[in-house]
Amino acid sequence: MSKQENNASTPHKYVLTVSCPEANGIVRAVSDFLYQRGATISDAAQHRDPIVDRFFMRVEFEEVEAKIAGIDTLEQDFAPLAAQFSMKFNFFDLAIKPKVLLAVSKHGHCLNDILHRWSSGVLPADIVGVVSNHEEMRGITEWYKIPYHYLPVSPENKAQQEAEILQIVEEQQVDLLALARYMQILSPTICEALEGRAINIHHSFLPGFKGANPYRQAYMRGVKIIGATAHYVTTDLDEGPIIEQAVEKIDHNFDIDELVQIGRDAECAAFARAVKWHCEHRIIVNGQKTVVF
Repeated sequence: MSKQENNASTPHKYVLTVSCPEANGIVRAVSDFLYQRGATISDAAQHRDPIVDRFFMRVEFEEVEAKIAGIDTLEQDFAPLAAQFSMKFNFFDLAIKPKVLLAVSKHGHCLNDILHRWSSGVLPADIVGVVSNHEEMRGITEWYKIPYHYLPVSPENKAQQEAEILQIVEEQQVDLLALARYMQILSPTICEALEGRAINIHHSFLPGFKGANPYRQAYMRGVKIIGATAHYVTTDLDEGPIIEQAVEKIDHNFDIDELVQIGRDAECAAFARAVKWHCEHRIIVNGQKTVVF
């Protein structure tokens, strides 16, 4: 069998995500919709938040009888059902990898980790470039044959620099801006433009120790665990919906430099999982928090 024939026989895979008020019959209605279009469900997960009385669902399905004419048709056909249940929904074609733009300053551990995962084929993304306000990470980026955009920033040119980032996002049709220890506070303008499409890794176990020097804050408080938090970026600094957290056990014997070194492993782990889950369409924002399937 030729490679072309093998690809033709591979089932086309999609993901549907749903958020709506809790109601009876949602799962059955969605299942019937997919069945009528010759699809078979390969994975499904649901969650109900009883406090806000809201329902969340992620369905991964395969085209079996070739009745699915693409995302646009699915969205049009699904619209009446969505209206019936007041759904917010999205269909995704898993053959199309989300485009990711990475941003970094001088600390390269999260960048290195993500690039390695991407080059190893375990991150289902298309990394289209790296943006930085410093030159230090150019070598490793270009080693992976990825475009490097050096955009220095100062209080005087911050608005222009962020406009250049948004221009790259638009030109490259970027789906996610991943801040891999990009040590700049984004303005409300770019936060609002990229709402739900920008992930930051903060080097502390939020909501504790926000802002600058969190490891020093942790040391001074004598905490027994340190951690890292991956969250969506909002206009409120370090307050965005949390996606993933990782922790490491410590004690009084560790100094600040040791906390920084230990914490970097947590940063890499939490950041990589958050980016991967976003690219796999596993995250649904629920107010100030997230549902991760």
